[in-house]
Amino acid sequence: MHKIPTLFVRDPENRKRLLPEVAPECAWVVAGEGAATRKYDGTCVLRDEAGEWWARREVRPGRVAPPGYLAISTDSRTGKAMGWEPMAGSTFLRLHAEALDGTATDFAPGTYELVGPRINGNPEGVARHTLLRHGWMAPDVAAEFAAAPRDFGALRAWVTARPYEGVVWHHPDGRRAKLKVRDLGA
Repeated sequence: MHKIPTLFVRDPENRKRLLPEVAPECAWVVAGEGAATRKYDGTCVLRDEAGEWWARREVRPGRVAPPGYLAISTDSRTGKAMGWEPMAGSTFLRLHAEALDGTATDFAPGTYELVGPRINGNPEGVARHTLLRHGWMAPDVAAEFAAAPRDFGALRAWVTARPYEGVVWHHPDGRRAKLKVRDLGA
């Protein structure tokens, strides 16, 4: 799990805002490659090939990583390490267990978004903690995202008019790019 790059370049004067300039590593999006999907507002979890669950975890410079932590990458600008913490040691363990309670046990290996009443103020508005497979969308939402524009102005208008956290584009070769509504000053 590497940090997904943002589609547009961050303003060096205010890192919370974006400039209408495409980030070089994301040029494939504006070239029409990849598929747009809904970005869910929760916390990322992983089910590995062995069936074990992991929670996404950032470790700041100078801090001790939790037991069993698997560092994947380090942000060269902030020094934060990104990686996975065993779910058994995560603060999300109880909420994750609730999401699994009474659901199918055949979750495919891959990443999911853990959403629910006790995560980020529940912007997804779900009644109980739930796991949503990354890239999954209801058919009507998938059709909506298939028509998403790819230039700054039109995309800004499109994404801020919707009640979603943002967009994640998936390239067939595995690359991804994201755009969050809050990065647009909305």
